[in-house]
Amino acid sequence: MKKKHVLPGLLLAVMATPVLSAEYTLAVEPNYPPDQAQEVYKPLLDYLSRETGHTFVLRTAGNYHVYWRDLRTAVKTDFAFEEAHFTGYRADRLGFTPLVRTVEPTRYTLVATGSFADQGTAGLIGYRVVSMPAPSLGYLLLGEMYKNPIAQPDILSRAANWRDGVEMVYAQETEGAMVPNYIANQYPDLVPVSQSREFIGRTLSAGGTVPANVREAVTAAMLALNDADNTEILQELDTTQFVAADPTAYASAEPLLRGMFGYKPKAEAAAPAARPAARTTTAPPGEDEDIGGIEVRADR
Repeated sequence: MKKKHVLPGLLLAVMATPVLSAEYTLAVEPNYPPDQAQEVYKPLLDYLSRETGHTFVLRTAGNYHVYWRDLRTAVKTDFAFEEAHFTGYRADRLGFTPLVRTVEPTRYTLVATGSFADQGTAGLIGYRVVSMPAPSLGYLLLGEMYKNPIAQPDILSRAANWRDGVEMVYAQETEGAMVPNYIANQYPDLVPVSQSREFIGRTLSAGGTVPANVREAVTAAMLALNDADNTEILQELDTTQFVAADPTAYASAEPLLRGMFGYKPKAEAAAPAARPAARTTTAPPGEDEDIGGIEVRADR
């Protein structure tokens, strides 16, 4: 008689067992040293964990060279928060889906003190300009401002983060700095020398292995940042709002990476071979039909 109670008891035990949360990684650009990045993104990671019920772990790289290598070799990550050229690469090559982006578009500004800014970009040729290393978007766009290889500034890549570039100008360690607009706007005493073209704002995208319900939960949580009392998170990310991303808006940014070491053009799908037309004639008796191609004979 006791066996009759085994199945109902088992079902109750299963129903009472809580659904285990999963762990997801979030890759971010090396805009900060790893220890500082943990501090900057911790409020966001805690928020996403609280809102979705899953655990989020930050994945950082020591520098942009390592970040680019990891991207090219498809090192596993579940989510990524990065500029449009990296987002486009992930979407086109690795099956990532853009979820949300900062409402502010991305634009970089070359700033300098007044004496060097008076002559525009030409005034900085031969002088020191600091930027984060390639292939950061700022570095690549600085190259667009100085296309003549023999008329360029002395580009330094010693900044630990974008804000360090501005501090180096103040310390007279460099004459100019290439920084995102959200940094340049905080220092009105520095003169904008030139501005880059505009790109889609920094974007959070999800890998193809992330379940649809998790992508939806993360998207909803990011959009809810705008309504809740989460000013600390938005301030740390240097944005005022996140909006839904358009997955088709990133194709024009990915080609910026073409000049980088290790970049390989995406292989085009091979067109199907055309079928040969059917023959309408018959070979004369005693002759082999010409079927085309290459004939190989073995030596005896």
